[in-house]
Amino acid sequence: MVAGELTKEPRSTGLEGTADQPGSVVTASGRVSVAQMYEPTGPSGPFTTAQLARLDEALTLATRDTGIEFSIYLGELGSDSRVGAESLHDTLGARADDSVLIAVSPGERVVEVITGASAMYRLPDRGAKLAVMSMVASFKEGDLIGGLISGLRMMSDQAGHDPAR
Repeated sequence: MVAGELTKEPRSTGLEGTADQPGSVVTASGRVSVAQMYEPTGPSGPFTTAQLARLDEALTLATRDTGIEFSIYLGELGSDSRVGAESLHDTLGARADDSVLIAVSPGERVVEVITGASAMYRLPDRGAKLAVMSMVASFKEGDLIGGLISGLRMMSDQAGHDPAR
């Protein structure tokens, strides 16, 4: 007898044809055991895992180099996008003064940049506007992740290195 050979005919289990499928076997007790492929679900957003890793790396480097905490929000901002973005920025609490929020609503075709009171001195409105123009150009070409990363890098460059380092 060779491993895997059946010594007797399997009895009917009510699952006719199941035992013939690849990955199925009839156990000694007559139970049919069927293996199924497990496919983990990926991110449910607009980005792949690799794109999310690139974005995370860009956020980490920008924050580390400048000392300013950068955040990105992607989603609806409401009828008054500026107020919606400001309320999101306020949720940062005590860190809000040293933070910059980039809020993008592709469905509403809106980009808002909210800078905290301290971050405003290192990232002036002009620098933020140039970064937004760059992001919008990429967004128009269908490159959402590229636009976010390039805009983030432009803002980081404009803010310069952390003076405390």
